[in-house]
Parts: sequence; C-alpha cells; structure tokens
Amino acid sequence: MNQTVLTEKQGVVSEILNKIKESDSTVVVEYRGLSVAEVTELRRNLRAENVEMKVYKNTLAQRAADELGFSEINETLVGPNALVFSKDATAPARILSAYAKKHKALVLKSGIVENKVVGLDTLSELASLPNKDGMLSMLLGCIQSPIRSFACIVKAVAEAKESGEFKVVEAAEAAEVVAEATVEKEGE
Repeated sequence: MNQTVLTEKQGVVSEILNKIKESDSTVVVEYRGLSVAEVTELRRNLRAENVEMKVYKNTLAQRAADELGFSEINETLVGPNALVFSKDATAPARILSAYAKKHKALVLKSGIVENKVVGLDTLSELASLPNKDGMLSMLLGCIQSPIRSFACIVKAVAEAKESGEFKVVEAAEAAEVVAEATVEKEGE
C-alpha cells in the first residue's frame, strides 16, 4: 500500500478517535435511500443544535472504535453509514428520531453515549428527553413551585388580615385553593 494513502487513513482514524472522545454522544445512522436534498435538510437540522454528521469508511470507523474499546459497535458499521457527534447526550438521538419518523429510509443503528455502547432502545429513550435547556427549565419549575405556592398563601393570609375578615379556617381554605390551582397549572 502506498505510504501516502496509509498516512491519510491513519489521519482519518485519528480524527474519528478525537471526535468520539470529545463527544458525549455518537450515533451510527444508515442513510441509504435518502436523497441529497433530504440529507442536506438533516444536516441543517443537526447543525442548528451544534451536532455534526460525517460519513467515514466503515473499516476506518471500526479501527477507531476498536482502539477506544467500543468494538461492540462494529457489527452495526455495515452499509452506508454516517456518524453523528454531539457534546449534548440527547440531541443526536432526538433530532435523528424525529427525522426518521418523517423519512423511513433513515435508520438509527447504535451509538456511544457517555462512553458506553448503547442500542436502539436506549437511543429511543434518549430521543424522548428534552434538550439541555428544556431539562433545566423543568428543574427550575420544580424548584419554583413550592416557593410560588408559599408566596400565594402568605399573600392570601395578608389580604384576609387587611380586610378584617381573617379567620384561621378561611385562610387554610384559601391556601388549599391556591395550592390546587398551582398543581393544576403545572400539570398543563
């Protein structure tokens, strides 16, 4: 084999190694049957969330996976595949799954998520999770809920005292109504 070609292949394997190491999530996806326009649209959707899709020769991807100790993924590296890399663990699975629902030719195969080889089941579970910003807003909502309820109760008690109609029973009932309303709002 020509030394130049060998050096180029080693460079590609090294590139794949670095991308997998730097990514929280790497997904193997088969794109057979997608038109150029559909692949371009998919890449655009991925880029919007800082996710990169790249096509490599399967043998070079297999060598990189072997060097990193992810040889279980090699059985899925057959056919026309692309590797999708992201620093967000959920983004590739979420975007690819949504796109695969519209375009049946796109097939998710397996992946490496946080240094573990995962199958299609795990990728499906990850696809159902919101992105990082969505998870943070959900957490913030959970943290704010008790504080908001407490503030509403204190306000109801203060208003009842000011109007001179303060009774302990009425304040407790008002607090229950406010708490129920808050729970109903969160459930929507």
